[in-house]
Amino acid sequence: MMLVITLPDGSQRILPHPMSVLDIAQSIGAGLAKATIAGKVDGQLVDASTIVEHDASLQIITAKDDEGLDVIRHSTAHLLAQAVKQLFPDAQVTIGPVIENGFYYDFAYSRAFTPEDLTAIEAKMQQLVAENISVSRSVLSRDDAVAFFKNQGEAYKAEIIESIPADQDLSLYQQGNFTDLCRGPHVPSTGKLGAFKLMKIAGAYWRGDAKNEMLQRIYGTAWTDKKELQAYLTRLEEAEKRDHRKLAKTLDLFHIQEEAPGMVFWHEKGWIIYQQIEQYIREKLRVNGYGEVRTPQMVDRSLWEKSGHWDKFGAMIFTSHSENRDYAIKPMNCPCHVQIFNQGMKSYRDLPIRLAEFGSCHRNEPSGTLHGLMRVRNFVQDDAHIFCTESQIQEEVATFIELLFDVYKDFGFKDVIIKLSTRPENRVGSDEIWDKAEDALETALNTKNLVWELQPGEGAFYGPKIEFSLKDCIGRVWQCGTIQVDFSMPERLGASFVAEDGSRQVPVMLHRAILGSLERFTGILIEQHAGTFPVWLSPVQVQVLTIAQRHDDYAHKVFKMLESKGIRCHCDLRNEKIGFKIREHSMQRVPYLVIIGDKELEEQNMTVRTQKGEDLGSLSIEEFNAQLAQVIANKE
Repeated sequence: MMLVITLPDGSQRILPHPMSVLDIAQSIGAGLAKATIAGKVDGQLVDASTIVEHDASLQIITAKDDEGLDVIRHSTAHLLAQAVKQLFPDAQVTIGPVIENGFYYDFAYSRAFTPEDLTAIEAKMQQLVAENISVSRSVLSRDDAVAFFKNQGEAYKAEIIESIPADQDLSLYQQGNFTDLCRGPHVPSTGKLGAFKLMKIAGAYWRGDAKNEMLQRIYGTAWTDKKELQAYLTRLEEAEKRDHRKLAKTLDLFHIQEEAPGMVFWHEKGWIIYQQIEQYIREKLRVNGYGEVRTPQMVDRSLWEKSGHWDKFGAMIFTSHSENRDYAIKPMNCPCHVQIFNQGMKSYRDLPIRLAEFGSCHRNEPSGTLHGLMRVRNFVQDDAHIFCTESQIQEEVATFIELLFDVYKDFGFKDVIIKLSTRPENRVGSDEIWDKAEDALETALNTKNLVWELQPGEGAFYGPKIEFSLKDCIGRVWQCGTIQVDFSMPERLGASFVAEDGSRQVPVMLHRAILGSLERFTGILIEQHAGTFPVWLSPVQVQVLTIAQRHDDYAHKVFKMLESKGIRCHCDLRNEKIGFKIREHSMQRVPYLVIIGDKELEEQNMTVRTQKGEDLGSLSIEEFNAQLAQVIANKE
C-alpha cells in the first residue's frame, strides 16, 4: 500500500508501506533520524515509534522544537521516577508533569529525602542516560492497568487509574524495569536525555487537598543540551542576586511582616522610589487628558453584585459589616468609576471621558502565593477607565498604546510582548457583544502594525483584553500593561449618554493600566536595575562626603544649594575615613558622591565621583547641577 506523506515545507514523500516516524526520518536523512524526539501526525503529537498507516501530514519533532523540549522534560520526569525507584524501592510514585522550565514528580516515602539523596538520585539518572535504555509504549484496559499497579505496590497510581472511566484504554511506558502510566509521547530512549538538574524538594498534598497525606515533590529542570542548561542556571543565579526582597533589606526600602501578610511597610527610601513612579505616571496621565478621581475604600456589597465581581471574585474580597449592611473593601476601581460617570447627564459631546485613580485595592490572595512586592494583598494600580462611543474605540486604544510605549521607554524597557486575550468560558455579555469587542482590539493592533500573539479564552470575564509584557535584562517576562474593552459593565451599572440623534445609549468602557500594580512594578524595577536605579528614581541622588571636620561648613553649604535645586541629597559629616564613606555609600547605590577636602574648600568647588567609580573631576556647584538636571530630565 503506497502512502503519501506531506512534510511541513509542502513537499511529499511516497512510502511503499506503513512506516514508523523514526523510519521515515531515517529515509530523509541519518542526521534527522538521530535528532528525532517524536513526531506530529496530522497535528497530533506521537512517539517516534508510531506507525504511520495512512496518507498524512508529518512533522519530525526534534529538540529544537517547543514540543520536543516538552517531550524531553516529561521523559526526564519519568527518568527521575525510575532513579528513585531503583535507589528507594519502597517509595511510591504518584504524578510527574511538565512545568515551566522543567518538571516535578511527587513521591510517597517513609522518611524525608535529603540533599544527599538528591545528589544520589541525579547521579543515578545520569547512569540511566548512559545506558541508553529503550522506551516502549503499551496499552492496557483500565482494570488491567489497576491490577498491574496494585501488583507493583503502587497504590497511588492505582487510585488515579480507578478514577478513569472503565471503558477507556490506557497507555503505559516502560524503560528497563520501570513502567509508568502516561499519555506520552516520550523520547525513544533515555540516551536522548542528559541536560538536567534536580533543583529542590518540597512538600505537596496528595491531589492538592490539605486533607490528604503529605507527599515529597522533587523539582527538576531539563533542557535540550548542556549549554542551555548552564545558561538557565546562570539566569537563576543572576535572579538570586537581584531578588528584590534581599535588596530591600540591604538598601532599607521596605519590609513585610506576619502581622500584615501581603501588605507593605514602606521605609523612607523605598517610599521615595514609589512616589517618583506615581508622580511620573500622574503627570503623564494629566497631559494625556485624564482627570484624577478618588473613590471610597469600602462600598456596599450590592454594587459588586451588580457589576458581576461578587460572583467572580467573592472569595478574594475582604468584607466588613456595619448596621446590618455588608461592605466590600474594594478589590478594584472600575464599578466606582461608573458611579462618577453616572452623576449628571452626559452627551456624546462629552466623550471620551477618561477617569484615573491611584486607588488602594485589597484582594485576599492565598498566603502561599504571596511573594514580596510581586504578589500582595494590598496594592495600588495606575488605573484608569475611558468612557467612549464605539466609533472612538480605535483612536483611544491607539493613543493608549503610544502612551504605554513612551512610559516603558522612560523606565528602560524596550522589549514588549503583546498578546490579545479573547473570551473565557465564564463570562458576562452576549456573543455579539464579544465579537464587537474582540474585533475592535484586533483592528487597533493591526492598524498600529504591531506583532502580537493570540491567547484564546484568557480574557477578563467582562471583555477581551490586550496584555503588554516586559522582558527584563535577564530574559524574564513580566505582564504589566493591559487595555480591555467592556460593553457589559456600563450597562449593568446603568451608565448612559445622550447620542447625537437624541437617544440614550450605553458607553463603551475601556479598562486600562500601564504599570499595573505599583508595588509589583517597583519590585520589577528593583530587580531590573539590581538596586542601582537611574538617577531620576534613586532615593538619594547625591551624597556629600567630607574628609575632615574643617570641611563641614562648606560641605553643608554645597548640600543646601543642591537641595534647593530639588536634588535628593544627603550630607555625611561623620568623623570616618573618606575611603570608608565612599565604600559605604557606593554599596548603597548612591549615583553621585561629592567629595569635599582642602582643595575643594580653597577653590570653592567639588570633586565628583559616580557610584561605578568614574571620576568626573573638579566641578563648580553650577556645573554639577546643570549636568544633574540634564541626566534627570533625560531619564538617563
